[in-house]
Amino acid sequence: MALAAGGAPEGQWLRAGRQVGGRGRMGRAWESPEGNFHGSTLVRLRAGDPPAHMLALVAAVAVHAVIAPLARGRTRIKWPNDLMVDDAKIAGILLERSGDAVVVGIGINITGAPKGLDRPVTSLWEQGGTDADAASIAQRLAEIFAHWLGIWRGQGIEPVLRHWTANAHAAGRAMQVAMPDGEIVEGTFETVDGQGAMILRLADGATRAIHAGDVFLL
Repeated sequence: MALAAGGAPEGQWLRAGRQVGGRGRMGRAWESPEGNFHGSTLVRLRAGDPPAHMLALVAAVAVHAVIAPLARGRTRIKWPNDLMVDDAKIAGILLERSGDAVVVGIGINITGAPKGLDRPVTSLWEQGGTDADAASIAQRLAEIFAHWLGIWRGQGIEPVLRHWTANAHAAGRAMQVAMPDGEIVEGTFETVDGQGAMILRLADGATRAIHAGDVFLL
């Protein structure tokens, strides 16, 4: 954010070997041991760009493209911003905006995953990708993110949504959502709409658009 305020250009990446103040969504701590990937890049919004929050989908398809060939298990995107391998979290994404600058932060478990969390976690090394390292991940991720950013900007959100949906959990997957106000909603994943909201099908057959919340796989 400091570099963005100072006029840093779009496409600049920062990578930390280790973080002591890493954070995830809603201000949660993000454990950042050496060996994992902790990086961020800068997007400068332009007139005519799709909605800025859709950059989370751009980041997700880019991270999926990096992880899927390296992991032994099935890699899926989980709304709103997690990457899962066989239902265990392996990566997360956080967007922060100031003016025309969007910082896209990405964390990927490569050599290890934190313990004692409220959900399963894994790493690329645990998934058989023992040749993976943070430097090579950074290079590949920068290339693929730039590719999908160009599609998002030049062709709109539809191609990104199609690719996101193809690599997300299949329709019908049971989920529980903890809403920001504390409400718990259960249903099955239906799709993601054109505004980036998750559509959840409820037990009575109705659908509900989820714009924010913590999603747990059931």
